[in-house]
Amino acid sequence: MLFAFMGKDKPDHLQVRLDTRPPHVEFLKGLNEAGTLKFAGPFLDGDGKPCGSLVVIEADDIGAAKAVFAGDPYAKAGLFQTSEVIAWNWVFNNPANP
Repeated sequence: MLFAFMGKDKPDHLQVRLDTRPPHVEFLKGLNEAGTLKFAGPFLDGDGKPCGSLVVIEADDIGAAKAVFAGDPYAKAGLFQTSEVIAWNWVFNNPANP
């Protein structure tokens, strides 16, 4: 099952994001190599600067998905003001279901 993580950064935390980006990228690379990561990327503000995250993974259940997302260096660094994990169904343009 697929799960989407949506996180909104705390105000004035761009430097936390930038400082934590290298371990965050390594974390996502590990998920990708394991076949868990489906896609990921930042939300952008009106100036084109990152202000949040969208990450979609495959997991057995929401508890497992939450555990994965809790291990993200961004989450561990306290970057997010709000976050949500929700089950998601990839209908259009899903490469697994052409």
